[in-house]
Amino acid sequence: MGVHGSTHGMHVVHDGPKQAPPLLLIHGSGASGASWGPVARILAARHHVIRVDLPGCGQSPPAASYAVPGQAARVAALLDDLGPAQVTVAGHSSGGYVATALAEQRPDLVRSLALVSTGPSLDALLPQPWVIRALVAPPFGPLLWARRSDAVIRKGIRATTARPVDVPDDAVADLKNIGYRTFRRILRDYSAYVAERSVPERLAGLGRPVLVVFGAADPRWDPRSAHQYEAVPGARVELLPGVGHIPLFEAPKPTSELLLHFATADAAPA
Repeated sequence: MGVHGSTHGMHVVHDGPKQAPPLLLIHGSGASGASWGPVARILAARHHVIRVDLPGCGQSPPAASYAVPGQAARVAALLDDLGPAQVTVAGHSSGGYVATALAEQRPDLVRSLALVSTGPSLDALLPQPWVIRALVAPPFGPLLWARRSDAVIRKGIRATTARPVDVPDDAVADLKNIGYRTFRRILRDYSAYVAERSVPERLAGLGRPVLVVFGAADPRWDPRSAHQYEAVPGARVELLPGVGHIPLFEAPKPTSELLLHFATADAAPA
């Protein structure tokens, strides 16, 4: 599925007709564009869907820095090369930070933003599932990380969901590609971005349509924190009942319907 390529140090996949309205999908920490697979298949019927693997993730090589503004600058360079005047940008989890930084840096490129399971501020972070803590925290994290099996990766993903999910094989394979040190650096740099200023504060003055989608049973971020985004003028907040942190896997059809409606009906040109 899709046309694969590489540019600006990032692996890129294009789905859907090139002449259709562009929709950029950005993955969360340590994941890859493959995490959007179940949703991309639906969105591609009406959009030119662009999925990136950010540096150090998926099939993209590591970078010297993973600071969010630098990640956004790379994505902006990609969009400049592609040529669309403006795009709707959707970010899952911390991918929403890169989407927000892109809108901050280059409002000329961003028509609207959709944030899926994007924690608004660090005080909304919940105690993390034990399997994730074990893989990430020193001193045993590096050893366990190096020995990750497909089964362990799937167990880690399912620890963040609220219902049984099928995890695509390509998403698992991409997660195996990321190194422990790279993942830790990404977590550190992304946390620094949201600690400096909350996402709703950053969005409030941008004047772009915003859609926020949260699982009502998210075990990673307090689902009630989704209401922090109501401080953004005109923002729509949608909670999906019985869904955890990964609506892309848990509820791909409802998530896609929200994104399609937002991208076509709610996102007025800037």
